[in-house]
Amino acid sequence: MATPLGRTPSAASSRRSSRRPALAGRAVLALAGVVGVLFSTVPAQAAPATSAQAAELVAARGHELEVITEQFNQARENLTAQQAAAQAAAAQLEQATAALAGAQQSVRGIARSAWTGEGLSSFQALMTSDSADDFVDRMSTLQLVAGHQGVVLDAAAGANVAAAQAQAAAQDAAAQAQASYDKVAAQQADLQKQVADYKAVYDQLSAAERQAAASIGDRASRSAQREPAAASGPVVASSAAAQIAIDSAMAQRGKPYEWAASGPGSFDCSGLTTYAYRAAGISLPRVAAMQATMGQAVSRADLQPGDLVFFYSPVSHVGIYIGNGQMVHAPTSGDVVKVASVDSMGGFSGGRRIAA
Repeated sequence: MATPLGRTPSAASSRRSSRRPALAGRAVLALAGVVGVLFSTVPAQAAPATSAQAAELVAARGHELEVITEQFNQARENLTAQQAAAQAAAAQLEQATAALAGAQQSVRGIARSAWTGEGLSSFQALMTSDSADDFVDRMSTLQLVAGHQGVVLDAAAGANVAAAQAQAAAQDAAAQAQASYDKVAAQQADLQKQVADYKAVYDQLSAAERQAAASIGDRASRSAQREPAAASGPVVASSAAAQIAIDSAMAQRGKPYEWAASGPGSFDCSGLTTYAYRAAGISLPRVAAMQATMGQAVSRADLQPGDLVFFYSPVSHVGIYIGNGQMVHAPTSGDVVKVASVDSMGGFSGGRRIAA
């Protein structure tokens, strides 16, 4: 029969073993409680249980935000253009109204002269004519003057109506552009809040767990995203303009990504390419999808330094090819302008040669 002394170590060991899963369970519950509280304001979906999951959500929302930001850039450009068109239409209407008022005043002056006898009337033409032919000539002149004034008045009235219609159409287009801009801006703000909320969750997770996740992420980053040693070497383009664009973009490395930013302190993807090519004297649209229609299409195999490279369908990301399968680009929120492999983005959708 076992003695009490024999039983004591076994019982203590059993109690310690039972406490470990209980403590671990309480830690998991506490962590879940923190995440649950933080996610009371985040859109309904499964809350991340680890910082790695939270980081994945930040990256996913970051890409969605990049897509929306490109739409925002396009809506902003369209709004600016439509507002300018509305202002031009208003100026045109003002000119047409003034022309109509002038024509009306001229017609009234001729009518007044004929009524008061200041001008040449039909009776006066008859009385002062030396012959029947002279009378006919004078009457023809009177009719020509009256007819001309009528044509001028009709033309001015027609131009005034057309200008008023153009202004109404331009104002309507500007209002629609404003509505589209406001809608996309609201979507952008909502996604930015989601990204901020997920980042808050990430920051609130345990330091040790976050450090472990960061270590895993760092190893993956070092193997897949680290700039190759050759990236710091000279890049030689086939044209002077392409060379300037590359040099300008490479000079921005290390500057932060910021949605809808066009430099010089921060950039989004199309903001960087626009900035770089502007330095080369070439104007590009502010939107990646619109940049994808510029220049000449280039296959992946025929890419040359300076070519623009595009990603996803529809296009929502752009970089500048620098050779050896690499590009310089502004990746996404939380990152900086840097050199990366063209394959690092995924979803390659084509290239365009802007500067031959």
